[in-house]
Amino acid sequence: MHVEEKLLPINSASRSGIKLELINYVVLHCSDISRLDVNIVIDSFKKLKYPDSNSASIHYIIGLNGEVVRIIPDDEIAYHSGNKLVNRKSIGIECIHENSTGSFSNATYNSLIELVADICKRYNLNPLTDIKRHYDITGKNCPKYYIQNPLEFEKIKRDVQNKLISDYVKIS
Repeated sequence: MHVEEKLLPINSASRSGIKLELINYVVLHCSDISRLDVNIVIDSFKKLKYPDSNSASIHYIIGLNGEVVRIIPDDEIAYHSGNKLVNRKSIGIECIHENSTGSFSNATYNSLIELVADICKRYNLNPLTDIKRHYDITGKNCPKYYIQNPLEFEKIKRDVQNKLISDYVKIS
């Protein structure tokens, strides 16, 4: 999987440069608007000027074509979950969705599974317990489709687990 780096500059509203305490979770998000270009999402974070109430960022963005862009390093806090404690212990992933249902394209979904499996492997996370929706942290309707279709969220966790098992078997 190719991950493009487009790191945000350090600033008080989107990239503090503060190191994470540890990584306990992966938190999934979806864009508020469907069919956005990845660069529009990145620019929206770059334009933030004021900390606290306007602070927002994410570690990774996955586009409609499956492109993966990292804008905050894994070892730094991103302001994504709406909870300072969770932000200090998690990696956030924003997925751009296809339409008003909030469902992900096949390319977005496949890249998500590959990226989350990689993160789980690197940080020894259990996909069945350590993958969270933004909703699970704050009750926000995000990612919408995976709140309205909880079995689809469970499928994400199982697909990540299966990817980890498949990759483990290939290596052995």
